[in-house]
Amino acid sequence: MMAMNMSLNMIPVKKTPGDVQWFVHDRFGLFIHWGIYALPARHEWVKTRERIPEEKYDIYFKNFDPDLYDPEAWMDVAYRAGMRYVVVTTKHHDGFCLWDSALTDYKATNTPARRDLIKPLVEAARARNMRVGFYYSLIDWHHPDFVIDGIHPLRDHPDVEALNQKRNQERYAAYLHGQVEELLTRFGQVDIMWLDFSYPNRPGGGKGRADWQSEKLYSLIRRLQPNIILNDRMDLDEGWDLVTPEQLQPREWVTIKGERVVWEACQTFSGSWGYYRDEASWKSVDQLVRMLIDTVSKGGNLLLNVGPTARGEFDYRALERLNGIGEWMKWHSRSIYGCTQAPKDLVAPEDCRYTYNPETGRLYVHLFAWPFKHLHLDGLAGKVEYAQLLNDASEIQIDTSLQPGDKKGFVDRQTLTLVLPVQKPPVTVPVIELFMKK
Repeated sequence: MMAMNMSLNMIPVKKTPGDVQWFVHDRFGLFIHWGIYALPARHEWVKTRERIPEEKYDIYFKNFDPDLYDPEAWMDVAYRAGMRYVVVTTKHHDGFCLWDSALTDYKATNTPARRDLIKPLVEAARARNMRVGFYYSLIDWHHPDFVIDGIHPLRDHPDVEALNQKRNQERYAAYLHGQVEELLTRFGQVDIMWLDFSYPNRPGGGKGRADWQSEKLYSLIRRLQPNIILNDRMDLDEGWDLVTPEQLQPREWVTIKGERVVWEACQTFSGSWGYYRDEASWKSVDQLVRMLIDTVSKGGNLLLNVGPTARGEFDYRALERLNGIGEWMKWHSRSIYGCTQAPKDLVAPEDCRYTYNPETGRLYVHLFAWPFKHLHLDGLAGKVEYAQLLNDASEIQIDTSLQPGDKKGFVDRQTLTLVLPVQKPPVTVPVIELFMKK
């Protein structure tokens, strides 16, 4: 069978402790960065960027009132966009917690919100059969035992050494572990734990595995949720499942020490992760669809972020993009779900990306530029039984008149030539589905 033969050319991927089978099938997830930094609305790192002291940052805690928060609506939009899992910030670097943690008063239940904001989101996701992931910041600029370092808001304080003498990083690590245990025992099955982040070599002082007690934390996570997918930001050489390139697109399948790994590109609509009212560098629907395709064509997942407003809504720009992606996914999700990089002996034409489903043996050609009349696919002559546009299942004919021996010949015998309509289909990125011969 052609599907089986092509699968033999697939390069193996590093085995993972967690269950990534569903993850590499679903391919597309929603990242949510939400917290009291949505009130200043000028970057989720605003506290440290502007060196805001605790007593001034507290104004956002006192006024956090997301009265329009509707997690059912959030998950509806995400599901329609084709996202099949969600990762939400339970706590970001400023230390504010969206769930009702027993270990701190710095939480949503003590703001005008007056409720746990994580539980209803988890329930809304599960009601749509979406997998659930928790982002948890290893960093905490609010906690009194978190040692001031090179990215802390108080890093330029004249008495920083004296302040640090009162802080105890081991006590903070115990708090960190306790909160992670809460998250992994209160909400049922958690599919992903996204811990963020280690920076041991940061100028001005950083933190890594010793500061988080990462080995102990890793054991705790695996004991509580054996199948969970864990990212790579605890400063550990082994044990993670997932590599997470941020705000960049790898040129090829990500490797560690020459071995292919499970990976996920995490990207924003614009430059920041939290809600940023005045940011103008928003990516278009076309760019985002291409980003998703490009990621899957290299064997990866895309985790695309939304920063909700302080009133608890996705703003109009996010909704426009999500709806646009959903329109494309409505017709083309077959080229994303269950797909991966094509076998190594197949090279896509210029301005195209291949994705391949090893279960069905179908190859998908994504056309970033629409050519005139002919599309030449090297190495596929005689291997394709049928071709169609994926958006409407209309046949694409195969042209054999251009092969050597004919007066019009200008392609070799290994090249498959498809005859395209002159006009590009009315979709963001057209896709041709190739049914491989068995």
